[in-house]
Amino acid sequence: MTTLTSTPASTSSAPAPTSTGPALVIALHGTRNPAGLTGAEQLSERVATQLPDVRVGVGWVDVHEETLEQTLPAVGPAVVVPAFLSAGYHVTHDIPAAVERTHGLARATSHVGADLDAALRDRLAEAGPLGDGVILASAGSRHDTANRETRATARRLSRLLDRPVEVGLFYAKHPSLDEAATRLREAGATDISVSTHALFPGLYQQRIAALGLPTAEPIGTHEALVAAIVRRYLEALPG
Repeated sequence: MTTLTSTPASTSSAPAPTSTGPALVIALHGTRNPAGLTGAEQLSERVATQLPDVRVGVGWVDVHEETLEQTLPAVGPAVVVPAFLSAGYHVTHDIPAAVERTHGLARATSHVGADLDAALRDRLAEAGPLGDGVILASAGSRHDTANRETRATARRLSRLLDRPVEVGLFYAKHPSLDEAATRLREAGATDISVSTHALFPGLYQQRIAALGLPTAEPIGTHEALVAAIVRRYLEALPG
């Protein structure tokens, strides 16, 4: 049986230490947004339905009072799957550091970002007719590796959609959302759609809304994300 706890903003929803086998801890950034908290809980529940004999829960990497570092020791043996779209500081530093402090009880997999192109495509389709140019609205990072990943996602999405796709960042300065729109228009686009390169709702959506363009919902609990998490967990099991 899968054991889940509630997901209030100040606590963890990590799996309780019951049953055998390693738990699956979905590592998420963290949020105070109620819709984001609900989305995280729903994601955990959807993953749990695919792994009925595995303890599944969430470990927050930031924002919350209890972070992954404090959560993991209480979980016991665990596989940590980083539900992040690119390899920024949390993926390259915080999660490995938390895992290392378990002294071998936990192991971390790769993050899920490269497996979510179909989810981005589907969310755009749900938003209505696709424009002739697309902004991939993403947070951005101080780490070049993460930004390169986002640009690679834009290139793959462009091939998938057969449309030009430009990265626009809603937190980092360049390229901004407005700059991405300008580049598309200069290339001839007259009807621009926005792909939301994020997992759950948040305050960033206000910045995207300021563009006044048709915008897809975040990835949320799309089946591609669920499948990516489940696959990484299973691949991490010994033997």
